[in-house]
Amino acid sequence: MQLIEHLYDLDMKAFAEDLGERRRRMVERDIASRGVADERVLKAMRIVPRERFLPAEMAEFAYEDTPLPIEEGQTISQPMIVAVMAEAAGLDERSQVLEIGAGSGYGAAVLSRIAAEVWTIERHALLADQAARRLADLGYDNAHVIHGDGTLGLPEQAPFDAIVVTAGGPSVPEALIEQLVEGGRLVIPVGPETRGQRLLRVRRVGDDTVEEDLGPVRFVPLVGSQGWQPSGERTLVVPRPRSMPSGPATLVREEAQPMSSIEDAELGGLLDRIGDHPVVMLGEASHGTSEFYRLRARITRELILHKGFTAVAVEADHPDAARIDAWVRHRPASGPDFEPFSRFPTWMWRNREVRDFVDWLHLHNADVGAERRVSFHGLDIYSLYTSRAAVIDYLDGVDPEAAALARHRYGCLSPWQHDPATYGRAVVTGSFIGCEDEVVGVLTDLLRRRLELGPGPGRGSGEEYFDATQNALVVANAERYYRIMYHGSRASWNLRDQHMFETLKAIRLRRGPAAGVPAKVVVWEHNSHVGDASATEMGARGEHNVGMLARREYGEGAFLVGFGTHDGVVAAASDWGGPMERKPIRPSHPDSYERLCHDTGIPAFFLHLRHAHREELRDELSRPRLERAIGVIYRPETELQSHYFQASLPRQFDEYIWFDRSSPIHPLAAHEVAGVPDTYPFGL
Repeated sequence: MQLIEHLYDLDMKAFAEDLGERRRRMVERDIASRGVADERVLKAMRIVPRERFLPAEMAEFAYEDTPLPIEEGQTISQPMIVAVMAEAAGLDERSQVLEIGAGSGYGAAVLSRIAAEVWTIERHALLADQAARRLADLGYDNAHVIHGDGTLGLPEQAPFDAIVVTAGGPSVPEALIEQLVEGGRLVIPVGPETRGQRLLRVRRVGDDTVEEDLGPVRFVPLVGSQGWQPSGERTLVVPRPRSMPSGPATLVREEAQPMSSIEDAELGGLLDRIGDHPVVMLGEASHGTSEFYRLRARITRELILHKGFTAVAVEADHPDAARIDAWVRHRPASGPDFEPFSRFPTWMWRNREVRDFVDWLHLHNADVGAERRVSFHGLDIYSLYTSRAAVIDYLDGVDPEAAALARHRYGCLSPWQHDPATYGRAVVTGSFIGCEDEVVGVLTDLLRRRLELGPGPGRGSGEEYFDATQNALVVANAERYYRIMYHGSRASWNLRDQHMFETLKAIRLRRGPAAGVPAKVVVWEHNSHVGDASATEMGARGEHNVGMLARREYGEGAFLVGFGTHDGVVAAASDWGGPMERKPIRPSHPDSYERLCHDTGIPAFFLHLRHAHREELRDELSRPRLERAIGVIYRPETELQSHYFQASLPRQFDEYIWFDRSSPIHPLAAHEVAGVPDTYPFGL
């Protein structure tokens, strides 16, 4: 018995140490990196064990940056929001603080590690009692829990240097303003309903107040005498928790494989399902969601380490991705000098999430032979002019005569280099004859001369020739793309995805382990490209995509993975060419697959679709529903029209990965790449 107890103690110690490390990573990844700079707040977030303020069954999710269900139908706030509100309160070691809405006690615990004294009021007796016991057990004796109506404040302990309200009210309660010291801060969510709330910081200045809008938020209702009336709770949407799911959501919940965190997610089941598939396509429901990028990187690392994958192909321009490829394979960068990833949307690939994966590839490749190094490729079609320059640069080095001819032929495109779309409009209107023969001629000459001359000294390496050929193909197809885009979206969409698929095939042949043996490739693209278009309304419009073409070519050899989210924040622009914004994502449509996944109550999970254990799940999910797609532009004001389409999920994907609440990617700032080598692909 003593041995069993000793082993149990060791297990619990290891579990606690693991949670401590996950807490540290959460603070750095989800809080410090997203702008919270007050070291007192960051230190408190590193100290307070969030798992101690959760029901036992939710402890494993403690360091996901998401709200979680607690007792009495309430939630524990997202850690990032707790930190933001604590920083906004402007606390120091002398501060006297009042918190409205103790909940589980977590927020008060964080505040107590910064301030001198904290009083927290909770209207649910059970929650108040639990919070008091948890705070006492941790020795946080400067945090005091009161059961009562928080909207009335705590006049017997007033005035306060700061008041933090953890529920959303219809307006700012006057009672709370009156209990602030001169210059005191009230941090409170205010709005007519949960999706329309704004986080306000209200300062007391004499008999007046000064309000500062800190941005959109979503909280449970503030119920009390100066808040919502109890009956009003029924009119507000509480994001979590919900009652146990029913109907289709129950089927999904029973089949789903929950995910504790991206770093610690158990991927064995997914890797078993992928098996020996040579092409794995990893999607994304938006181009600006951190969780999608980070999990794709984690899965890709496992495929490289354990499944023999030797190439990564992404929805990026070929010349730009070639700079990454040179870095990760420890090769000198070729082609003309240009700033990679400078075309809108720059944040799509110039971000921390991609940088971290690229740096991992660089280190991984340093430990393997040159022939086994993993390559990185761009599939897209938009680099008309950088690809043109790359072809000429290659020919200048291997065949100056051919370079002169290419320069002459490509000169046809020069007047339009700053606005390729204008070229297409000129051709369509008949004011310009077009450059098709010229650009196709360069590609034809390049291929013919390579066949005639073969490899040899002074003719460039096989890698350089491959890059030049792919760039010449980009120019030829991009010229056609801009020429036909005015005939309708279907033709240009099909040309673009056909180009990306043909490029994928070329990469597989080039990077194969032996002649005639194609490489195993991981593809990163949007769901709309990797999900089988024939299972969506795209197919009904006559559109195909990379996923559909891959299934036709490879059959079950292509494994297609989709991603989704219910709400959160996304990095996107409001208009093409506009600045990146961090835009709140509207809660998913009631008739969507996203809402069905949200209704399971599981924060994150994997869902296998190709061979689901229960046939009734596949049957239920096969019925077409709405599915959301956010690209580099997000227009929530017209979301249904702009971002939803009909799909049959089990026919579209082999696997679906879910994050109930998601966060934006982190674009790279100049100071974050200062001092890196000149060859580094993200230098600014």
